[in-house]
Amino acid sequence: MREIERFRLSTRFLHWTVAASALLLALTGILLWVPAWGAAAVGGWSRLLHRIAAVIFMAAPLLYALFNWRLSLSFVKEAFTWGKEDMGWFQAAPDYYFGGDESKMPPQDHINTGQKLYQLVSILCSAAFFLTGLLMWFFRELLPIEVFRWAVIVHDIAFILGGSMVLLHIYLGAIHPRMTESLRSMVTGKASVEYVKSHHRKWFERVIRATEGESPQGPDSKAA
Repeated sequence: MREIERFRLSTRFLHWTVAASALLLALTGILLWVPAWGAAAVGGWSRLLHRIAAVIFMAAPLLYALFNWRLSLSFVKEAFTWGKEDMGWFQAAPDYYFGGDESKMPPQDHINTGQKLYQLVSILCSAAFFLTGLLMWFFRELLPIEVFRWAVIVHDIAFILGGSMVLLHIYLGAIHPRMTESLRSMVTGKASVEYVKSHHRKWFERVIRATEGESPQGPDSKAA
C-alpha cells in the first residue's frame, strides 16, 4: 500500500505532548468543578499538577514555534483564513458524516474545514486559558474580586468550549468509520494514497506536482 507522509515527527510529538498535558489539566481542573471533589483539590497535589501541566501545555507550542516558525505561522494563518469552499464543506458535512455521498464534499487541503475549525477554537481557548490562568495564578491577591470572578468564568467557558471540541475531535479522528486513518497518520506520520486522495485532494494534487519538480505547499510537508 502506497503511503504519503502527512505529519513530521516534531509535529506528532507536539500533538501528543499537548494532548497529554490537556488531559491532565482537565482531570485536575475538574476537581474544582464538582462540589463533592473540591475539598480534595484544596492544598492537595492536584493544584500543583494542574500548574505543571499548564506550563507544559503553553511551553510546548512556543518551543515548537521557535524551531518551526514557518509551520507555526502557517498553522495560525490557516486557522483564521476562511472562504467559500469552507462554507461548502459545512453545507455538505452533515450528510457526509452520516453516510451520504462523498462526491458532494468539496476537495480539501492538508486539513479539512472541520479540522480548521478545531485549530481556530484551540488557539482562541488556549489564549483564554493563558490570560485568565496567569491572572488567577500570579495576581490573585492583587485583583479586584469581580475581575477574579470574571477570570474564573472565562476560564470555565474556554474549558467547556475547548473540551467539547476535543471530544468531537477524538470521535471524528479515532472512531468515525470514514476517518480511521486520521489517528494512524498522527501516530506513524503517514496515510495511504487512497485516503489522502479521498479526504485531502487539493493537498494531494500539490504533492503530485512536487514529484514533477514543484515544491509541496502543505502546512506540514517536508519542504515547508
